[in-house]
Amino acid sequence: MRIRLNVLLSQRQFFCNSSPQLHSGTMASSSTTNLSPQEEAKRLAAYSAGEKYLISGARIGVGSGSTVKYLVDYMRDAFKNGNLMDIKCVPTSSMTKRWLVDAGLPVTELGIVSHLDICIDGADEVDDEYTLIKGGGGCLFQEKVVQKSSSRFIIIADSSKQSKKLGEHYAKVPIDVIPFGHETLLQNLSSKLGGKFSVRSGSGKMGPVITDNGCYIVDWEFPKDKLINWPEAHATLKGFTGVVETGLFFNCVESVIFAYPDGSIKEFGPKIV
Repeated sequence: MRIRLNVLLSQRQFFCNSSPQLHSGTMASSSTTNLSPQEEAKRLAAYSAGEKYLISGARIGVGSGSTVKYLVDYMRDAFKNGNLMDIKCVPTSSMTKRWLVDAGLPVTELGIVSHLDICIDGADEVDDEYTLIKGGGGCLFQEKVVQKSSSRFIIIADSSKQSKKLGEHYAKVPIDVIPFGHETLLQNLSSKLGGKFSVRSGSGKMGPVITDNGCYIVDWEFPKDKLINWPEAHATLKGFTGVVETGLFFNCVESVIFAYPDGSIKEFGPKIV
């Protein structure tokens, strides 16, 4: 499927570049039947990113989450139609790997491929400074490893993930934690940073969520009554023995593509043409 974007350019602050642009438009493609407005927006964002950023021969980091599933659908169709050839896909989760395999797309892993050309992923929230909260699906460690291995990092999301500051729409920061000694760790984290730290319970099972790398997911319900310096909070969290990684991402995004229920698309980034 080929997608056209009619673009309007405007200026907007973006931390990666001092002279950024706003790229917006409306997806000129037919809607998929039986999708809610939010799901259709996810599909539009994913197809827009695939059309613009994926090329034959690329080594692609493929993120996790419901919006990325539509990206895999785009890649499947483009691959079968011969529009996306000789690619290698590195998934950020076991679920994404299953989607890619089921779609008949070439799957590899870091170590076999040492560097990726691009990573496209979703986010739970994106603020005006392009700080991200990720990890709602429990894949934040793998997502960050793949992002760090990629030359370009593109975020796709529906407009419900867009906010002026973190916490407007998503009230928790997911954290990857080693299971051993986690009870004491959570007490110490709460004393230092405030808010509430709790081990995420599995849906449909007894006990905690176990990540692909064998960690617990701890959700930090951070205080809403004070201004948080997110890089400092990340560094403080990482300073505790037992914390593997946080779901805070900053100073890494090249472009964010938001899609809206009315079918419009807005892309924010420093290298939009």
